[in-house]
Amino acid sequence: MLADLPKMLQSPEAKAKRMLQLGEPHIHSLTTFVDQLRESAGPGVGIPYFDPWDGGVDAEALFLLEAPGAKAVASGFISRNNPDETAKNMFELGVEAGIDRKHTVLWNVVPWYIGTGTKIRAATPLDLEAGLQPLPRLLALLPKLRTVVLLGRKAEKAAATIASVRPDLKLFICAHPSPLYVNNATGNREKILKILRQVSAHLQQR
Repeated sequence: MLADLPKMLQSPEAKAKRMLQLGEPHIHSLTTFVDQLRESAGPGVGIPYFDPWDGGVDAEALFLLEAPGAKAVASGFISRNNPDETAKNMFELGVEAGIDRKHTVLWNVVPWYIGTGTKIRAATPLDLEAGLQPLPRLLALLPKLRTVVLLGRKAEKAAATIASVRPDLKLFICAHPSPLYVNNATGNREKILKILRQVSAHLQQR
């Protein structure tokens, strides 16, 4: 068993082993969901899979970011193990907040890569409108979900859609864990950590 470490999906071995897990029961329906999105989008559109090391359909918390980066497309997964600084921040902040990844699932309000091969661009209103269309289908696949964490201003645009189809879910608004924010000012990391600790406390309530 490979140790769970930041940036581990830069290893071809780790990536290949993770791919073999896409058919496991807890993740199978989410893998099918992504396959259907890929088929609808057509060839050349980069839509990474859900990470089998997360909770899959057993997840109680959905973390929504903006859009997958180039490293996520390269690894094939929306994962806190991706070899980029945002993923590393997600990994480390989640551990520090006491959130078990097996209780979570990661996704993006725009599920596909936007930008060039080397640089992602900001999501436009049209990107968000298109990206939010499959979100109700995703929520229906997560029967144990109790909360959604909206990471960044673009992810906040999903709030109305979530409230309309799953008014039972508690929403948390949080800054995006990119290095542009985390490293921009003293205290920014702590602001994210504060919210994630609230998420952790909510998940521990029964």
